Amino acid sequence: MCGIVGIISQSPVNQQIYDSLLLLQHRGQDSTGIATMEDCVFHQHKSKGQVKEAYRTRDMRALKGNIGLGHVRYATKGAADRDDEVQPFYVNAPYGIILVHNGNLTNTRKLESDLFKIDRRHTNSTSDTEMLLNVLATEVHERIKGKELTPEQVFEAIEVVHQRIEGSYASIALIAGHGMLAFRDPYGIRPLVIGKRKNSNSIDEWIVASESLVLENGDYEIVRDVYPGEAIYITNNGEFYSKLCSETARLVPCSFEYVYLARPDSVMNGISVYEARLRMGDRLAKTISKQIPCGDIDVVMPIPDSSRPAAMQVARQLGIEYREGFFKNRYVGRTFIMPGQLKRRKSVRQKLNAMRTEFKGKNILIVDDSIVRGTTSKEIVAMARLAGANKVIFTSAAPPVRFPHVYGINMPSRKELIAHDRSTEQICNVLSIDKMIYQNVSDLQLAITENSDVKELELSCFTGEYITGTVTNEYLDWVEKNYLS
Repeated sequence: MCGIVGIISQSPVNQQIYDSLLLLQHRGQDSTGIATMEDCVFHQHKSKGQVKEAYRTRDMRALKGNIGLGHVRYATKGAADRDDEVQPFYVNAPYGIILVHNGNLTNTRKLESDLFKIDRRHTNSTSDTEMLLNVLATEVHERIKGKELTPEQVFEAIEVVHQRIEGSYASIALIAGHGMLAFRDPYGIRPLVIGKRKNSNSIDEWIVASESLVLENGDYEIVRDVYPGEAIYITNNGEFYSKLCSETARLVPCSFEYVYLARPDSVMNGISVYEARLRMGDRLAKTISKQIPCGDIDVVMPIPDSSRPAAMQVARQLGIEYREGFFKNRYVGRTFIMPGQLKRRKSVRQKLNAMRTEFKGKNILIVDDSIVRGTTSKEIVAMARLAGANKVIFTSAAPPVRFPHVYGINMPSRKELIAHDRSTEQICNVLSIDKMIYQNVSDLQLAITENSDVKELELSCFTGEYITGTVTNEYLDWVEKNYLS
């Protein structure tokens, strides 16, 4: 999972991109990069760490141009601490192309071989983004053959990119001297949305970003989502072209975006993230009421922040008092996206504090958005016990995460997942809780897709069913073996 943004404006875009990346910081805290285009010249600055720490005044002044893109990274492929893994990536031919990517490619072994032996291209990192860029550059180069680049040639190149690449990818690229290209994989697994606004001279300015809140903050009109398998090409002059570049395209967005990853004030694929989380709470409440007498629960508490909408609805539907017992230090990053179990465990106590007066002698129903490794959950339960809770009942607005996620979320190892090969009772024992209640898969799907045009969701981490069809047990074994935590 990463956050990406691209802007074509009539004025310098460096500050606009910086502001956009601040809004997307929740999508990745490992590293960040901005690239701008001034005529045919690229300017870029990349750094490990968060946006507010990465750019100084001199860096921003050097990012000249009215066209640019930006990236915040959460490492799911490649090492988190290597400078050569920081996006964007650049190739100098044809023309010069610079690219950012959100997602995970699942056929990198074949791509690595084909790029070197067939395309005669060299990649200098373990990043699948660099592979994606080189495949794109190869296919664009094959089509120009000394001619001037046209939108149709760009779209033909993307058609072949879709054929060669497997997995999830929402990408934005700048082509030197020509314009900006954005494209989304044929399943639309990772999000990408288009916006437009008029400048003071009534000239169209364009933005493409991972989440709609970026567009709204910049006073852009939300035009629509980039369709699955579609490519958007916008010239330096603001001329807009689009084409569906996959014959097999169908919308199957990642369910975990709605459960945890996206900000609640975003709309993805026509679905409000906040409203989807409210509906998750409604449906979870029905499951809870079948398993526990409401009189056995004194208060409902969320784990801030992403579980708050679901917890409010659970309390409302069950007629139980809603209380805030855990308080969050806003200056600590999201523990789910921190690399390594030890860092996550240490961060939980720095991030949350339990207020004793809300716990002492009470039967507490804790609502979390999801339980992945159980590291955070176990520490939270221990905090509730130390604060004097009589009973601790834990609930998850998402189903048990039993299988690796290979499409851009840091869940590559089955042995790390607390629900893998464990029953609910066994999970209770591991977490030292009195009862564990999960959302049903069907209820999650209905909660997210209700009143929308989305008919399918990518649910592989809950069901073990991978929509790209080429994710085998052998591949999962290879991912686990080569995973760098």
